[in-house]
Amino acid sequence: MRRALFIFGVALSLPATAQARDYGQRGTVFPVVERDLLEQIQSRLTNMEASGETARLNEELKRRTLARVERPAPVAGIARASESRSWLFDPTIALQQDIRGARGELIHAAGTRVNPLDSVALRADLLFLDGDDAEQLAWALGQQGQPKLILVSGAPLQLMRARQRRFYFDQQGTLTAHFGITAIPARVRQQGRQLEVSEIALSTKAEADQ
Repeated sequence: MRRALFIFGVALSLPATAQARDYGQRGTVFPVVERDLLEQIQSRLTNMEASGETARLNEELKRRTLARVERPAPVAGIARASESRSWLFDPTIALQQDIRGARGELIHAAGTRVNPLDSVALRADLLFLDGDDAEQLAWALGQQGQPKLILVSGAPLQLMRARQRRFYFDQQGTLTAHFGITAIPARVRQQGRQLEVSEIALSTKAEADQ
């Protein structure tokens, strides 16, 4: 305790010059002249608004969006079928988690293999085609049973207006990849507890009538 008091007393007795000194200015000092980032952004937006650039960009975005809706990006890797082939597709899946009812009762446990066709039948055939190919379009529209028409290329809205039929689009190739389809036109239809997938070459009338 005495030692601490002694050190404290010595510190108090030191002259002020020993505690703090002014070492003066070292080097050149420049004022801060950089504009605030938010201020720059606001200024840029104001100038764009005044020049009409904002309106032009908005119109361009609108045009591109409408164009993409009218004509989505074609599905990559899909060719016109040069030969016909068919295979069976099993839609059975293994559940990743428990399926429970509204009151919490267990319907299917995780890991259970379930075939959706046991509960819900495929109501209509699925036809995949190029909407810009007149031959494929005529083939698809000539099929019986009101199949679902799914484009991998073309303008679905334009075709709906012209043909008074509903057209779908395989966005990003999700369905064709799922079924393993690489050539069109193609058909998916139910065969019992499986799906039959067919790629159809339209080189002869007999094949076109399939």
